[in-house]
Amino acid sequence: MILVNNPGSWGTLYAPLGHAEWHGLTPTDLIFPFFMFIMGISTYISLKKYNFQWSKDTFLKIMKRVVVIFLIGMGIAWFSLTLRTYNRLAAEELGFFARFFQAATNFENLRILGVMQRLALTYGITAIVGILVKHKYIPYIIGITLFGYFLLLVLGNGFEYSEYSVLSIVDRTVLGLNHMWGGSRILDPEGLLSTIPAAVHVMIGFMCGKIIMNTKDNFVRIQQLFIVGSIMTFAGLLLSYGCPINKLIWSPTFVLTTCGMGATLLALLIWIIDVKGHKRWSVFFESFGINPLFMYVAAAIFTILLGNIRVPFGDTILTLKGVIYIKGLQPIFEPWFGLYFTSLVYALLFVGFNWIIANILYKKQIYIKI
Repeated sequence: MILVNNPGSWGTLYAPLGHAEWHGLTPTDLIFPFFMFIMGISTYISLKKYNFQWSKDTFLKIMKRVVVIFLIGMGIAWFSLTLRTYNRLAAEELGFFARFFQAATNFENLRILGVMQRLALTYGITAIVGILVKHKYIPYIIGITLFGYFLLLVLGNGFEYSEYSVLSIVDRTVLGLNHMWGGSRILDPEGLLSTIPAAVHVMIGFMCGKIIMNTKDNFVRIQQLFIVGSIMTFAGLLLSYGCPINKLIWSPTFVLTTCGMGATLLALLIWIIDVKGHKRWSVFFESFGINPLFMYVAAAIFTILLGNIRVPFGDTILTLKGVIYIKGLQPIFEPWFGLYFTSLVYALLFVGFNWIIANILYKKQIYIKI
């Protein structure tokens, strides 16, 4: 997520590192759903210690985590909006404090939903279902919900990128354009109605977590995950002829295909790491895996700072990102490799910078739980 969210330039981006514009699937479109799939597995493991029993204490812990993650997401959105508004007010004759206050209180343009908010809501829904519903019924909830959402998309023009789409109508009516992604987009990529199938996404991960935790033999785990993953992947691909795979609306086939790929990839990793013992290649990723949410938040803050802090450079003013990318990397790499490769180099350096922080926390065994 850090890599694909931070190219040197969005105009010079290798195709696999960009999202599908509407229908379709790219490697980048797999990252967020894979994260949610693993979150579902983690939710099962977390709730298992409570024996999946309802209690006031368990409920409060779930809700506390939901609220904290949701507010962190809104905090990131507020921080970004504040710096962007502060820069926009540069032309007005305002003192520092008046300018900062006006920027910090620009709540009428604050985006309400986002990646962290979606994680919070889908985790909360899955956790509540996990402690209230017998697990043998959850597959039925998954199937009925996905079918119901498909009918909603069909009857509500949901497969069209249009202001007449039911998803767009609900987002614009409930959230308002100023509180959606970009401030004017027809459809919020983490919108209200698409949160429903996203919650189902986490539930599928939850059920795969049950397979992992209730099976002691790794070969049996691999077999079951591979079977489940293959069924979902092929089902999603075959059904895509009538229900297109689409990340922006989180279509049912997007859920099935990405969850299927996630389960299959997990089975492969269990075979490579746990069965064959090939672990050295994965050491780099362990640093991020220890504090995944914290590192995502930290990377988002760094991105905002690099893109909004302005510094004088010669006879012009550039952002810190501009200084690094335009004045630093482009003169070195562009003449030899072109802008696309230079843009990728910036993204890789940004990942490396974040990895240094993650690795320090990893070596010091500092686990930051949200």
